[in-house]
Amino acid sequence: METTDLLERAFPGRRAELKRDIFRKALALFNEQGIEATTIEMIRTECQTSVGAIYHHFGNKEGLVAALFFTALEDQARLREQYLSEATTAEQGVQALIYSYVDWVDSQPEWARFQYHARFAVTKGPFKDELASRNTSRNGQLWQWLSAAEQGEALKRYPAELMFSLIIGASESYCRAWLAGRVPSSPKAHRELLAQAAWRSISAD
Repeated sequence: METTDLLERAFPGRRAELKRDIFRKALALFNEQGIEATTIEMIRTECQTSVGAIYHHFGNKEGLVAALFFTALEDQARLREQYLSEATTAEQGVQALIYSYVDWVDSQPEWARFQYHARFAVTKGPFKDELASRNTSRNGQLWQWLSAAEQGEALKRYPAELMFSLIIGASESYCRAWLAGRVPSSPKAHRELLAQAAWRSISAD
C-alpha cells in the first residue's frame, strides 16, 4: 500500500486529482521540514497551484494538517475493521488490533510518521473537538466489541477509556522507535510477540 493508493482510496476520481496532489506534497513537506516550518506558500510552490486553490479545499494550514491526520485515521480504521471482521473471541480481537496497527505503520511509514508528529497540533488546534469525538466513538466501539466477544466478560474490570492504551501502548512505542530509526526491525516482524503482550496486559489475573 503506497501513499498514492491510500489517497486514491480516500479521494477517488479525476475531480479529486488536485486534492490528492496537495495532500502528497504537503505530507512530504510536513515530514521533511516539520509542521511548524512548512508554509502554505511552500506547499503552493510544490504543487504549482494557487494559494486560493489550497484554501478552497482546506481553509487554512490547520485545516490541511487536520485533513491529512483524519485521512490517516480513517485508513487505519478501514484496515482495523477488515481484520476485526475475522475475529470471534476477545483474544482474536486484540490480535486483530495489533496486527492491523503494525501492518498499517509498516505499509504507510510516511503517513504514520506524520500522524505521530501532527497529533499534538490537532489536539491543541481548532479541530480538537472533532478529534476527541472521533476518539470517543472509536474507543467506545472497540470496547463494546471486546466486551461482547467470547472471553470479553473478564475485561469489564477495566475502564473503557483505558482499554485502548493498554492494548496498543507497547506497539505504539515500538512503531515510534522504528520510524525514528532507533530500532532496525519493522514492527511487522514482531507482530506476534506484540499481540501476545497486549493480550497478557488485559487478560492476566
